[in-house]
Amino acid sequence: MTETDREKLRTTFGEDAERYDRCRPGYPAEMFDDLAILAGIAPQSRVLEIGCGTGQATLPLAQRGCAIVAVELSPDMAAIARQHLAAFSGTQVVVSTFEDWPLPAAGFDLVLSATAFHWIDPQIRTSKAADALRSGGTLAVISTHHIAGGTEPFFAEVQECYERFDPTTPPGLRLQASTNVPTDSTEIDDSRRFGPVQFRRYEWEHTYSTQEYIDLLLTYSGHRAMPPTSQRGLLNCIANLIDTGYGGRITKRYMTQLATARRAGRGNRCLPRRTEAP
Repeated sequence: MTETDREKLRTTFGEDAERYDRCRPGYPAEMFDDLAILAGIAPQSRVLEIGCGTGQATLPLAQRGCAIVAVELSPDMAAIARQHLAAFSGTQVVVSTFEDWPLPAAGFDLVLSATAFHWIDPQIRTSKAADALRSGGTLAVISTHHIAGGTEPFFAEVQECYERFDPTTPPGLRLQASTNVPTDSTEIDDSRRFGPVQFRRYEWEHTYSTQEYIDLLLTYSGHRAMPPTSQRGLLNCIANLIDTGYGGRITKRYMTQLATARRAGRGNRCLPRRTEAP
């Protein structure tokens, strides 16, 4: 992804913040239990969240009593996040890019980015996250992957819609099994600011009606950025396939990945190695 593409696409999420909040799934509860153990999270732990969106990952941490500063690019997304977090006085939502946001003097116990880290300038994100942490604090990066499973025949057939209306679609594209989705700690390892990266993975499914699935697709940057005529054609094709071929409901299988790494002591550098949960 070029810098121009990243700058353009990362602004699309705030164009319809209400739809994003309504349609985007959250994260498995088990993941937050593991994160609390891996990062030593307890009430009053200081957390910096990068790209909080409408608060899908922020709220579970606020419910654990964390003191959170959440940085969000979109004013509309931030406004909805504030509504969800209104009951938690220890949570603050700031409208800013992470690249431009000035770090406070005191380090955080946890820097978290849930399905947003890849939108931050790669020349800045890892080093600034390390600068934001206290010595021994944890960087946690959450990513979401659509994997093989659920209504598998639909996801094979729907590629014809994408190939027809989106010329960038590789022919014959198929979903991967979770075991074929690679783990990659290269960027964190190369920074030499962190210890070993640990990975945890969580697989789960969600069932959508035709309209719910179309609404979900309209929260994805690639779909939102399509030319209007192509977008309408694609979404109509997908809706027709679900209605006529699958009784108006399909199930999507997700894999949520949590990557965590401890910050090295100030002035020190680690020689990291990657570890993965069985």
